[in-house]
Amino acid sequence: MSARILDGAQVARQIRAEVAAEVKELQQRVGRPPGLTVILVGEDPASVVYIRNKARAAEKIGIRSSVIRLPETSTEAQILAAVQRLNQDAEIDGILVQLPLPRGMASDAILEAIDPDKDVDGFHPHNVGRLALGRSGFVPCTPAGIVELLRRNDIPLEGRHAVVLGRSNIVGKPMAQLLLAAHATVTVCHSRTRDLAAVARGADILVAAVGRKGMVTEEFVRPGAVVVDVGIHPVEGEDEARDLFGDSPRLEKFREKGTALVGDVHPRRVRDVAGWLSPVPGGVGPLTVALLLRNTLQAAQQRT
Repeated sequence: MSARILDGAQVARQIRAEVAAEVKELQQRVGRPPGLTVILVGEDPASVVYIRNKARAAEKIGIRSSVIRLPETSTEAQILAAVQRLNQDAEIDGILVQLPLPRGMASDAILEAIDPDKDVDGFHPHNVGRLALGRSGFVPCTPAGIVELLRRNDIPLEGRHAVVLGRSNIVGKPMAQLLLAAHATVTVCHSRTRDLAAVARGADILVAAVGRKGMVTEEFVRPGAVVVDVGIHPVEGEDEARDLFGDSPRLEKFREKGTALVGDVHPRRVRDVAGWLSPVPGGVGPLTVALLLRNTLQAAQQRT
């Protein structure tokens, strides 16, 4: 029996509708919509697409969105100056510096320059510390979206054993903090974890954020476990597509379009073992954008 689908796109629609209603109320009360500005340095193709999607989603629900585009040759001082201008702009509630920055740039210094009250990505040390201490603040959008995905599918977290594969500052570490706050027992794994598959098999809830295509196979998954796939990778060639998808409609779509996306979880080998599985695409991705919009609304509400 195949795993039930954790439909991130459906949950994201619910969140966007909730945010849109509150945005409308806020605008009626204060006379302006929330404002979100993204700083894009260079022209990384994936970043350009991601920013376009963010802007469209924001405009659809009434958030005013803008982008400051800086050339890849920009200096750190020029980027910091742009951040400071936004910090001082009373009509900008949320500031986001699109990562990754061009090679050689000190992203830590730039992220730390953002006003913590406008840090809708949740990467400023002030907000990271508040999360670690269990206090309210902005939380990174992807792990916050995963918690929403689980809760809105009535998947209990309290008392469950959650295993997080990956320890990045963007997903792995904040994911572990949020699961701890929800009273789960949490294990964080990484490249030096011994017998990684055996540790992962102990999970009631497995979050895969390792950045390796199809790495999580049936050997990593306890039968009936909840599996959340954070990865996103292009499929390269029909042989790989056949291995990942088997004889399924996804293989036929790959043959028609010549492109497909897959995550850190091997879909063919995990779908008949897991109890729940988030798809790629359509799982975690839409939630990241939805939580960014909710954080922007929260920033505006706190400042008005």
